[in-house]
Amino acid sequence: MNARAPRVAVAGLSARMLAQSAARAGLNVVALDIFGDRDTRTHAGMWFDIGGEGLSIDRARLYDALQHVARLPRMLGLVVTSGLEPLAIELSRAPGVPRVIGNGAQSAAVRDPRRFFALLDDAHIAHPDVRFTRPADARDWLIKRSDGCGGTHIEWARELDDTPPGAYFQRLSRGRPMSALFIAAQREAVVIGFAEQTTVSAHRLPFIHAGSLGPVTLPRDTAARIVDAIETIVWRTDLTGLCSLDFLLDNDTFQVLEINTRPSSTMALYEAAWPDAWPRGLIGAHLDACLDGELPHADTALKRPPLIAGQRVVFAPHGFVASQAFSDACFADPACHDIPLPGARIDAGMPVCTMMTTAPELDLLRTALDSECARILQRIRNH
Repeated sequence: MNARAPRVAVAGLSARMLAQSAARAGLNVVALDIFGDRDTRTHAGMWFDIGGEGLSIDRARLYDALQHVARLPRMLGLVVTSGLEPLAIELSRAPGVPRVIGNGAQSAAVRDPRRFFALLDDAHIAHPDVRFTRPADARDWLIKRSDGCGGTHIEWARELDDTPPGAYFQRLSRGRPMSALFIAAQREAVVIGFAEQTTVSAHRLPFIHAGSLGPVTLPRDTAARIVDAIETIVWRTDLTGLCSLDFLLDNDTFQVLEINTRPSSTMALYEAAWPDAWPRGLIGAHLDACLDGELPHADTALKRPPLIAGQRVVFAPHGFVASQAFSDACFADPACHDIPLPGARIDAGMPVCTMMTTAPELDLLRTALDSECARILQRIRNH
């Protein structure tokens, strides 16, 4: 790494993906997250612990770290990922911290459910039924907090008596969970591609994010209508940089669920499946859009690369403490990411690592991911 290269700070619950992409772009990386995974520290020259109780970010530790980071030389700014949604606007206005490279105040237009679903209705963009008061019969309804991520903000409405602040009700709808990754600048957007999302159920949380597969090819007309919806939303909200649209796909119809106004985990799929298209990583494209108003060429997007990539989170079947041998074995495994440091305590049901691989076809990719995850689970059982 060039010691004189610009610096960028990346922050979230897990900063590994952004740190990896930024290092590929030739940047000096400062990572702030709650895990401090082994490969995160490999890609980042500096790491700050911003962990709170459980799987949460401690606001005071975050601001202490950011004030230190802001004083580092050649600091371009801060790129955030999942976990910092509640602080997006606050961080963009806070003194003494690096400037946010991405969405600040404009994120409210899509993160505030009242504004967002009103926008969709006005633009005639389909979405599941939404209510802001409890339905009389809540059996087929979800309750969602607008400041959450990764499925941890979604619960069955029938299992909650109270409505948390900022929450809303959404009717359970049919369809395959999908996402569209896009880059926006100056009220224009380029869609990078579509990915299939996978979820698991955990306790009272029915839709915990567990991975993704992509890019996947959609029928031309369906893809065109989704692209048109994204372009309409970006025109009306002035979103900037890497964002993603979550939606349900049912045959040739789609319903919008939400927008993530920051780089999402699916960006890793496109970098893995089509590395030649993104020689500076997608974070390089994010910086170009946010700092210079430049978008990638449209002919780079929505083309079928030679490979499809998949990533899947491995959850601990039982609690254990990662040994040196376990961490070393994962670190030597090219398919393994988000690798725990020796001595890390991982409780039952918590994420252990993320497995990622590529294949020329979707069925082969699923088989390969099954094999990779089974190998890690056996390694945990033998631990």
